[in-house]
Amino acid sequence: MHNTNTTINTGQMALIGLMTAILCIIAPISIFLPFSPVPLSLGTLAIYFVVTVLGMKRGIISVTLYLLLGFAGLPVFSGFSGGAGKLFGPTGGFIIGYLFIALICGAFVDKWYHRPFICILGMLLGTAVCYAFGTIWLAREARLTFSSALVTGVLPFILGDLIKLALAMTIGYQVRNRLNRSALL
Repeated sequence: MHNTNTTINTGQMALIGLMTAILCIIAPISIFLPFSPVPLSLGTLAIYFVVTVLGMKRGIISVTLYLLLGFAGLPVFSGFSGGAGKLFGPTGGFIIGYLFIALICGAFVDKWYHRPFICILGMLLGTAVCYAFGTIWLAREARLTFSSALVTGVLPFILGDLIKLALAMTIGYQVRNRLNRSALL
């Protein structure tokens, strides 16, 4: 018996490509803050949206493609930067942490899509794991204590990420519902 959940058809590949393009367009938009090595970026907004629409498997593929494009030097990271130096620099842990968001949030969206409150909890958990990974990375690369990295690299961004999460989920749910009705997901 053929299980459509384990295969990706041509339409879904195109959708993954489209969502990767959205990541590449939205994620570089950022504002550098004088008190933090971490910029205020729309990257998490894009990740939340992509994962809400695509779910875990396709979301991870999209995020991985985004990371590979940035690693190859395309200016898709914050501030329209790219390359290995950015990915492995002080803020690279937050960028790589997008995979944790895709994995955890996507799993919640796949399992509890019709229970938005539980999906929000999954988004918060994925974000917390991304924050933890990014904070440890930032502390190591910038030679900061964990608490200093947390204060400069996470705390100023929590409220903004909550707003981005709500916005991305609201729009993402609408897009996903339309794609489902059109049999594109």
